[in-house]
Amino acid sequence: MNKISWTIFIVFTVGVLAVLIIFSGNSQIDVSKVNVNAVQAASKQNGNIADHISGKLGSKVTLIEYGDFQCPGCGSEHLHIKAITEQYADQLQFVFRNFPLVSLHPNAKAATGATEAAGLQGKYWDMHNKIYESQSDWENLTGTDRTNLFVSYAKALGLNTTKFNTDLSSTAVNDKISYDQALGNKIGINETPTFYLDGVKLDSKVWSNDTKLKDAINTELKKAGIALPN
Repeated sequence: MNKISWTIFIVFTVGVLAVLIIFSGNSQIDVSKVNVNAVQAASKQNGNIADHISGKLGSKVTLIEYGDFQCPGCGSEHLHIKAITEQYADQLQFVFRNFPLVSLHPNAKAATGATEAAGLQGKYWDMHNKIYESQSDWENLTGTDRTNLFVSYAKALGLNTTKFNTDLSSTAVNDKISYDQALGNKIGINETPTFYLDGVKLDSKVWSNDTKLKDAINTELKKAGIALPN
């Protein structure tokens, strides 16, 4: 390689690296000043998709789950958590945040996209429940087969399937997923499910035991002066 060719090569390489650095920097979400224990409102950072909440909106007691839809542990705990949060629906607000462990679960992000796409049509929790409760049906699917199954779920929920298909991989949905992951990374989430009750991480011995989880919730409700459910 002569001197001119070598110079051109260096300039080209430096230019490519600069572009990569710029795009890498743009893909990073800065949540350094975000209070991860607070309910997140819709913003540009999260694709204008706020935290998904079930139960008592604005309650002084908040249970947050960082979950992965393909995670077997999350799937097995889903019905227990659903039952408890429904029991405390008038006292507690439950927030679900996306933390797909894509290196372990290749379909996790696609499943997450399906729930968020349904959320854009007001059916987040319906799809959330369906995705978890049919985990064995889609966990080994790929490509078109996986998408078609998710679209069939959307159709059963009465969604506009054309919009749903478009939203599955939209910028807004991707931004929401990335934002949730950034919040989880900030507090060192490295496994799913992980639960925080009023900002305190719950031990697996607590969240995996219905009685202990209810006791923990009851303690927080009493601190907040909120009457326990009957």
